[in-house]
Amino acid sequence: MVEDDDLTPNLMSNQVWRGNGEFVPPDGICWVSVLSCLLLACSYVGSLYVWRSDLPRDHPAVIKRRFTSVLIVSAVSPVFVWAWKMYTGVMPGPSLLALMGIRFEGLIPAIILPLLLTMVLFVGPLIQLAMDCPWGFIDGIRVTFDPWFWALCLSDMRWLRNQVVAPLTEELVFRACMLPMLVPCTSPSTAIFTCPLFFGVAHFHHVIELLRFRQGTLSGIFLAAVFQFSYTAVFGAYTAFIFIRTGHLVGPVLCHSFCNHMGFPALGMALEHPHRLTVLSCYLLGVLLFLLLLFPLTDPIFYGLPTPVCTLASVPSSLCVS
Repeated sequence: MVEDDDLTPNLMSNQVWRGNGEFVPPDGICWVSVLSCLLLACSYVGSLYVWRSDLPRDHPAVIKRRFTSVLIVSAVSPVFVWAWKMYTGVMPGPSLLALMGIRFEGLIPAIILPLLLTMVLFVGPLIQLAMDCPWGFIDGIRVTFDPWFWALCLSDMRWLRNQVVAPLTEELVFRACMLPMLVPCTSPSTAIFTCPLFFGVAHFHHVIELLRFRQGTLSGIFLAAVFQFSYTAVFGAYTAFIFIRTGHLVGPVLCHSFCNHMGFPALGMALEHPHRLTVLSCYLLGVLLFLLLLFPLTDPIFYGLPTPVCTLASVPSSLCVS
């Protein structure tokens, strides 16, 4: 129980601070935060369907139209955070852009370390891919630095969607905008597992298109939807963890792009691989190294203490300290 004289009102807003400098969220902020996140998620998904078309989602014309709508929603999404901040009266020290992970402090580690951590998790699939690839190592390096290869990628609408537009817009909307609104009314740990629920539910719109174009049986589509929700929720929790620990948007975006490129690990093929023992050992090694490096490689000390979103936490969290 906190005594009244232990609370100090902030003259610039209706928020208060305990005598020890701990932030006390305004009353009713959680309802406002959850409704704001729900409205933002609905706006993002709804923007995909403002264009009427009988074409499937992978058709270039459909992709181009959806690029337009999601980019508009993403550009407007910071307004949701600004409006939430004005309505609730929360006046954080960091700027709005800093809260959303757009800042220079700790930028280089934020580009390298989270992506390296994610690649460690995928050691097994990467080794499996290398063993099955018909190209040699030198050939792979040449292709990577070939301008024509990248020109081909940039001309492919599906590649642009999966590797650039979807990672950037989804991480901006579902992590950079939602987490600053959720953290003040929950602990950072709770926000990590709450935020992905909006992300997972948002991907249920794929079911509509599968049913519309009859791409599978009803039970198959339902199972695929459950799997996709589970996978996207877990992945969303991981990128939310990275965002809170690093305070940067770039790490989650790069990890999202890399995971989209790799796809879900082909465990079935790994079990039937000619070098099954080696491949499965690499899968296990990757998971173990990932768990060992998860906290060290995301240590906030690399990215500037405290990370901006952590300054909104009403209760000190181990996630926000070195």
